[in-house]
Amino acid sequence: MGRAPGRAWPLVLAGLVVLVVTGVLAFSAGRLSVGAPSTPGTTSAEAGFARDMQEHHQQGVELALIVRDLTDDPETRLLAYDIATTQGQQSGQLYGWLTGWGLPQAAAEPSMTWMTRPATVGTAAGSHDHGAGGDHRPGEPMPGLATPEQIAQLRATSGVEAERMFLTLMIAHHRGAVEMADAVLARSENRTVRTFADGVIASQNSEIQLMESMLAARS
Repeated sequence: MGRAPGRAWPLVLAGLVVLVVTGVLAFSAGRLSVGAPSTPGTTSAEAGFARDMQEHHQQGVELALIVRDLTDDPETRLLAYDIATTQGQQSGQLYGWLTGWGLPQAAAEPSMTWMTRPATVGTAAGSHDHGAGGDHRPGEPMPGLATPEQIAQLRATSGVEAERMFLTLMIAHHRGAVEMADAVLARSENRTVRTFADGVIASQNSEIQLMESMLAARS
C-alpha cells in the first residue's frame, strides 16, 4: 500500500532543508579556507615592519617628551603630547600584532632587512609610490632616526632653540616613518597592516605640513 501524500511532504521538506544547510556549510567552509589570510612568518615584511616601526615610534615618543620639558610654548607642547600619545598607542598595536601572530618581538635578522627585499604588490594608478626601501642595507639605521648626538644636542637646548631643533628632527623622523609605511604597502597584502600603514602616511604627512609651518614661524 503506498504512503499517503500528506505524510510524504514533511520528509521531502526535511530532505531539502538538509541539502540546503549542507550546501551553505560547504560553501562557507570553502570560502573560509580560500579567503582566510595566512599568518605572517617571522622574516615577513609584516613582522619586520612591526618590529622596526615600534623602535621608530619609541624614539618619536622620546623626542616629544624631551621637548615638552624644554619649552613653555603651548603649541609645541600640544604637538609633543599628541605625538607621544599617538605613537605610544601605535607601538602597543604593533607589539600586539607580533604576539597575536605567535612571533618573537626580537628579530633573528638585522633591522631593515625586510625593506631590502623586492616589492611584491603592484602599484595601482593613483596609489602611493611603493618602491620605497630599495636604497637601504640590512642593519643600517632606520630612515629618519635621530642620532644619539642629535638627541644629546636637543637636551642641551631650551626655549625657541629647542623648538626649532625638535621640529627639524621630527620632520625628518615623520618622513622616515612614511617611507617605511610605503615600503610595507609594497610588500604586504595583509589588510590590517595596509590599513595601519595608510593611516601612518596620512597622519604623518599632515603633521609634517603643520611642523613645517611652525618651523617657518620660528626662523
